[in-house]
Amino acid sequence: MCGGVEAKDKNRAYEPVRVYFPNPMAALPVVLEDGTDLGWVRWGRRKEQPGWGPQGGWAKYETIERGGWEKYHPQRAIALVSRFMEKDAERVSHWFDMNDGYGLECLVIGEAQERRVYVVTRAPPAAYEWLHDRWPAVTPVPGNDREM
Repeated sequence: MCGGVEAKDKNRAYEPVRVYFPNPMAALPVVLEDGTDLGWVRWGRRKEQPGWGPQGGWAKYETIERGGWEKYHPQRAIALVSRFMEKDAERVSHWFDMNDGYGLECLVIGEAQERRVYVVTRAPPAAYEWLHDRWPAVTPVPGNDREM
């Protein structure tokens, strides 16, 4: 389901930063589908966090298609990550590299300080069904000439 990511932060001399969803300060570097750079956006909402929007950090593709996210007026976006992490049944972490020019498909809801990003998930590829029942959706980055 993508419990962590590795991304580059322009403010840290492009050294990779690991972000894990359980951290209440977790954020992802995000661009909208039209290429608008939103910078680092808070990743979802935890049970104990106040605010607007669903709890969790993921949006099931099937729920999006059924209209279950329409009430939040989401914008489609891409998280600019270089790797993502899934944990298996024994809680062992497995990291997966992203191909150049690709990111994680996301939904962004809210505005300004209330803005949050949710990673879109689908059924896993057959080769990874043993690992988890959900898998982050991967999509091309607008322009593909951005540094990832």
